[in-house]
Amino acid sequence: MKRTLLGAASAIVIGHSMFAGTYAQAQAYPNRPIRWVLGFPASGASDIVARFLGVKMSEALKQQFVIDNRPGASGIIANTLVAKAPPDGYTILLVSSTYANLITLHKALPYDPGELAPVSLIASASNILSTHPSLPVSSVKDLIALAKKRPGEINYGTGGTGTGQHLATELFRLMTGINITHIPYKGAPPAVNDLIAGRVQMMFALSPVSMPHIKAGKLRALAMSGSKRLAELPAVPTVGETVDGYEATTWFGVLVPRGTPRTIVDTLNREIARVLAMPDVAERLAALGFQTQTSTPEACKKYIESETVKWARVIKEAGIQTD
Repeated sequence: MKRTLLGAASAIVIGHSMFAGTYAQAQAYPNRPIRWVLGFPASGASDIVARFLGVKMSEALKQQFVIDNRPGASGIIANTLVAKAPPDGYTILLVSSTYANLITLHKALPYDPGELAPVSLIASASNILSTHPSLPVSSVKDLIALAKKRPGEINYGTGGTGTGQHLATELFRLMTGINITHIPYKGAPPAVNDLIAGRVQMMFALSPVSMPHIKAGKLRALAMSGSKRLAELPAVPTVGETVDGYEATTWFGVLVPRGTPRTIVDTLNREIARVLAMPDVAERLAALGFQTQTSTPEACKKYIESETVKWARVIKEAGIQTD
């Protein structure tokens, strides 16, 4: 089984070694605007990261980065668009940890995962486990006890089936033995809106989306999904402080169509690393709850493979299905 999963994971990014060496190199890159596609709606964590880094990348490469939101189907619409785009460096893709789950969740995808090649990881972040203030809990321990007392009655929202928030919650459910009900949305922002309205009672959501509402008292933060507490919320513990061994981190990376010249990939990789090393960028991302995380294309490939294997186990144990 492990060998099969590794083979499937490798297919996601196998295109990294198939860059054309001479394609579209007659002119210096870039000489026109670059479209940065992401598979989630405006105001979500992916959108916030892309818009902030897009400004910095525009300054670095002297060409505009145009953000193109293509939400829906857990990123599949955006992934397909970029996979079928010309491999010239002018259409790039921002993916989150959801990307690594798709090959396990879907029997067939409208694109070949090998049609997308890695450029770099860019950031990682914890989700904040938040509840509606009306839910009578103030800690992870309280939440587990209430869920066991009221099996199936507590609803949790996510940005969609198979998203990082969904799997983070399913891992929590499996490790605690509770019975809670999944309510998927088309992106995290509408799910958070319904959490604020009390239509769902709990959610794992990235800090840029949920923190303003936590600070405003509209949501109650119980715990962080990662291995460390967040500097901006030092009093909020990690889930792992109550549920031993629990850890779920959301990551973000940049991919391009297979066949994109290696020189262009290297240019993007170099400028991403340079931008992320800027003190104001690191400070701004940290304030939003992100940690910068650069890599080579090859290291990005290996990381996505390992994440695919890790979360495939959760998907199968939880019985998550989309097809």
